[in-house]
Amino acid sequence: MSERIVIVGAGINGLVAANYLQRQGYQVSLIEAKDKVGGACTSESVVIGGQQHLYPPGASVLGLMQRFIYEETGLSSKLKTFVPYSPNLVFFPDEKSPTQIHRNPKDFDLELSNKWGEKKGNAQAFRDDEFKVIQFLQQGYREARTPSLSDAQTTLGSALTDLWITGDAKSLLDHYFSSEKAKVYMAMTVAESGPVSVYDNFSALTIPIMNSGSIFDGYYGFVYQGIWEVTKHLGNINENLGVNVHTSSRVCEVNSNQKVIIFEDSAGQHKVTYDKLIFATDPLTASRLMDHPEQIEAVNNKKLLGSSGKLNLLFKQPIRWKNNLDHPDSDSAFRYIFSVDNIEDFNKATLSVCEAENDYEPGFMQVYCEGAACRKMNENTRYDRIAVFFKNLSLRKQGQDLKNISNQVKSSIFEKIKNPEDCIWDNLSTPKDLQEKFFFPGGNIDHTVLTDGQMYFDRTFSSDPENNFYGFFDYEDIYYCGAGSYPCGSVAGTPGYICSQQIIKQSTE
Repeated sequence: MSERIVIVGAGINGLVAANYLQRQGYQVSLIEAKDKVGGACTSESVVIGGQQHLYPPGASVLGLMQRFIYEETGLSSKLKTFVPYSPNLVFFPDEKSPTQIHRNPKDFDLELSNKWGEKKGNAQAFRDDEFKVIQFLQQGYREARTPSLSDAQTTLGSALTDLWITGDAKSLLDHYFSSEKAKVYMAMTVAESGPVSVYDNFSALTIPIMNSGSIFDGYYGFVYQGIWEVTKHLGNINENLGVNVHTSSRVCEVNSNQKVIIFEDSAGQHKVTYDKLIFATDPLTASRLMDHPEQIEAVNNKKLLGSSGKLNLLFKQPIRWKNNLDHPDSDSAFRYIFSVDNIEDFNKATLSVCEAENDYEPGFMQVYCEGAACRKMNENTRYDRIAVFFKNLSLRKQGQDLKNISNQVKSSIFEKIKNPEDCIWDNLSTPKDLQEKFFFPGGNIDHTVLTDGQMYFDRTFSSDPENNFYGFFDYEDIYYCGAGSYPCGSVAGTPGYICSQQIIKQSTE
């Protein structure tokens, strides 16, 4: 008889793990509390003028998934995607025109020299070494290797390991760049998961990790209709493979001695037995389900705070951008708007939300032009939508209580748009909203902050990480592969994949 695996949580990692394990011959069941699979990669709707509009309350863009996962799960045959080839645009407060972030390293190098006074050759040297680190990370993902310093040192050498893996982002950026604006632009992803100082050890590693997707060669792209199509289709694929999916289901009890789970849905309570149990949830939910006070305390003692805001905007006509380039993809290019222009102010703004009374400290905005991207994929609509991911928000309040901040963000965006009057709807999500909507412990999109003690080989909840990296504390046959595990939630589906491969390997040894 096939081994029975129960996975709690049907976000992207749970879905990916289920797909690989079911295809390997395991009998997989998924239990999901929400009424549909997808976790933070889902849609919500708003009706305006009698017409329904979908928008993403959580994730927006696709880019950090591994291509082999995209292809092997069957997703590549189900989805239509688009990647803008127009240079991304970067705006700083004192600049009249944006800086263009070219794909070509030589053009990128020249632009940074002309716009920010960066010494020629610096940007290309940075990209060359970053590529080596990214290749190392991607190879580790593919081979489902447990992260270790010795592995990094063997492959990259001590100098690159010290600089890019264990080092701090400030030292890394000082090593390659002289321009403050170049440092700020490159440091953007360091704070993506939460208030991380550029002086923290291992903060350098976040930079290549956030560029380690291979689905679009490290770039970000869009999914036709919306990012929620990824999990929707993967859920359908899994059901066709034979995965038992239970939505709107609440886990009531986990008995690890008898290997039994009791869950409840609209039809009543159900009991399922398992050979292996995987938590693809946030780590605090997993600990609470195991009802172990010491483990709950251990998770609560982690750095959990998130600081990301997201403003969804809907327009009744296509957005007409100022500073558009003479490029067919310019309307859909990513736009980055900074409120600070030096690394010390960037770091200060990042950490400001740790203070009790501070709701918002402007840092940067990332603008995702979803509507324009969908038009490039032949979606025939007169409406337009953008998502603005921005920093830095505290955990204190929900978006509905921060209209002044919503207006402040909109004002910054509208300065770049010729037709702001066409905006007909907006919705602000804060870390507090993410905490309540998706059960993220501290409102953090990666569940735990990407910082020293929670990165690379430390990004685990196993009592024996060397031999069972995705094990959950010291439980036998219980695992954890949520966003709080290596590499992180942003590298979509990769924790679920690595966990599944290590389980398969253990079963065949």
